[in-house]
Amino acid sequence: MSTYKLVCPHCGGSLRIRTSVGQHIFLRTAYLQCCNEACGATYRGQFEITHEMSPSGMPNPGVQLPVAPVSIRRDAMRSDSDQQMDLLELEAV
Repeated sequence: MSTYKLVCPHCGGSLRIRTSVGQHIFLRTAYLQCCNEACGATYRGQFEITHEMSPSGMPNPGVQLPVAPVSIRRDAMRSDSDQQMDLLELEAV
């Protein structure tokens, strides 16, 4: 199961998805709640699949998404590696 890092714009606390509804294959509407009990804000948001980062090993002929530009794919790879410790550094600790 995937974990999303959603942050409350009011208090900075974590948000959790209470429920969501599929609008179509590429779009879900989510209802969110702040986990900070003192805040308690609730929100509605949407998650949209906009580009394909890498091809599927089981392609569905009905799915037609543009391939993400190289700059977006490069940024996605860079953001993951910048925040994760190197395996060799972890062994030295």
